[in-house]
Amino acid sequence: MLLAHRIRLVPNNAQAAYLTRAAGTARFAYNWALVEWQRQYHASLADPALPKPNETALRRQLNAIKRTEFPWMLEVTKNAPQMAIIQLGRAFENFFARRARFPRFRRKGRDDRFTLSNDEFRVEEKRIRIPKLGWVRMRERLRFAGHIVSASISRLAGHWFASITVDTPDGPPLLPAENQGVIGVDLGVTRLATLSTGETFAGPRPLRALLRQLRHLSRAFSRKVRGSRNCSKAKLKLARLYARIANIRLNSLHQLTTSITRRFRTIGIEDLNVKGMLGNRRLSLAIADMGFAELRRQLMYKAAWRGNQVVVADRWYPSSKTCSHCGYRLETLCLCQRWWICPGCEIRHDRDVNAAINLRNMAVSSTVSACGGDGAGLARKRKTKPAPVKQESSSKVAFVSRASFA
Repeated sequence: MLLAHRIRLVPNNAQAAYLTRAAGTARFAYNWALVEWQRQYHASLADPALPKPNETALRRQLNAIKRTEFPWMLEVTKNAPQMAIIQLGRAFENFFARRARFPRFRRKGRDDRFTLSNDEFRVEEKRIRIPKLGWVRMRERLRFAGHIVSASISRLAGHWFASITVDTPDGPPLLPAENQGVIGVDLGVTRLATLSTGETFAGPRPLRALLRQLRHLSRAFSRKVRGSRNCSKAKLKLARLYARIANIRLNSLHQLTTSITRRFRTIGIEDLNVKGMLGNRRLSLAIADMGFAELRRQLMYKAAWRGNQVVVADRWYPSSKTCSHCGYRLETLCLCQRWWICPGCEIRHDRDVNAAINLRNMAVSSTVSACGGDGAGLARKRKTKPAPVKQESSSKVAFVSRASFA
């Protein structure tokens, strides 16, 4: 199982300058290879006798000319330009497979990164050895044990990070959950998450809290002369504030998802159309500030690590409008209505708690019975139907494979 650990580096001024040169070399090699790829491709269309471009030929072509045309490339590790061209080849593979868009040029300040293969660096305690640079301090130790595959060095908001990929032994990297039963998780704007047990988690809303400071720095940056030293300083301040907002949000999401996956084996969630929800200009800021998509992503891979099961309800499942006690369904339910009384059983429902209970019931009904038959849940269906297995989830359950998070 491939796992990546992102660790912040603590380089001195000379080391930071080297990392900047290495990232610039990787960016130049990527852009050069992209231009050559397009030129050779159009040439092969005009003359079918010419071969079509590929990343292996482009790497050999760059090695043949870099000593004479680009001698400054020799000042940094050879992995920087070579791995950049390999990444371009993967980008074209994804493009031809219709998994991604056409590769675009890398830009300075936005794509400051380079990659090292496993035979070009070492990690010991709180330091990493980079070719032609030496040992660079890290803020923490590598958390995962196993075979180190690669490392990606990148810069974000003026800070350098090393994302180290490790091939860990088979088996879940985390302990199994406590198995406190089945839980339903309802996401909202007023409260980040409401559990079927009645627990609520209020989101930190970092964007809303720091919006005034963000507007001030954005206005100051827009007034600076482009290319000046003051413009660079203002840009760095703005980038660090954005990074702070993202870190606050990620920290709260990690705490919530870790708590849920540590306690419950089966988790029921809803499939939200976040992109469509952002079209509401009155709620777009609050929705984006919560991070629904990131919360679901963390739930999925952490559940896979612990061997848990995540059941995703259909996008049109009326979890809020359905009574969790008698099953009565309302025709309409206004978004501003936070509670309602069921006309069938006259029970007063909290909107979010009722939706979480319905998601829990949906997750329970979507599990397989002891005899091996399918349940009658409203979870998302898979394309292929597996054979019935005792005490396993049915074909309507959204499975999470460990390899998909490698």
